Amino acid sequence: MIKNKKAVVLLSGGLDSTTCVAIAKAEGFDVVGLSFDYGQRHTGELLAAAQVAKKMGLKNHVTAKIDLRVFGGSALTADIDVPKGRHENELSLDIPVTYVPARNTIFLSFALAYAETQGAYDIFIGVNALDYSGYPDCRPDYIKAYEVMANLATKSGTEDHHKLTIHTPLIDMTKADIIKTGLALGVDYSLTTSCYDPLPDGAACGECDACYLRLKGFREAGQHDPVTYA
Repeated sequence: MIKNKKAVVLLSGGLDSTTCVAIAKAEGFDVVGLSFDYGQRHTGELLAAAQVAKKMGLKNHVTAKIDLRVFGGSALTADIDVPKGRHENELSLDIPVTYVPARNTIFLSFALAYAETQGAYDIFIGVNALDYSGYPDCRPDYIKAYEVMANLATKSGTEDHHKLTIHTPLIDMTKADIIKTGLALGVDYSLTTSCYDPLPDGAACGECDACYLRLKGFREAGQHDPVTYA
């Protein structure tokens, strides 16, 4: 039995992470939200994360500031064009330039540190291995390996003997399944943003991989996507 029902949820302001917040709350966790200002090409997702945290009643939501632009290497952190107009069969051919090197490893490390300071033994991350862009740090083997490392590298895992668990409730879901789950839990997806390259007014481009997968998910779920597209 879990004595402390506090959980850190990685909250980007996107569809997946927002659904994770809803799932964690439905499972009885007191959710602590963790977002990142990491030098991404647009800060609209930080505004979305703040709106989601407020709407979903998170008492504690922090944003860690790190700058991955010093490394670059990604269309999200460097002056590299975001791929547009790719079809589904192209998404699995290779790892796209929107992959941010080691991003989830960095984010989970921060979440691990934050969890220890909060006395939390659970971390939720909205990774998905079905309708996704092929990022290596979204795969089950990676998460399992990280969890093993986390329990070897922390005071809670070694001295206090409280096993830390990394929850990936979306990992085997399609985008349509994720959307249906979120809607059943009362998620307001109009607050979220998924686009890699939004317009200055915040409208989604409708052509990047993230927009393609999001629109596909809403279509297959038989729902209307409430966000604005160009």
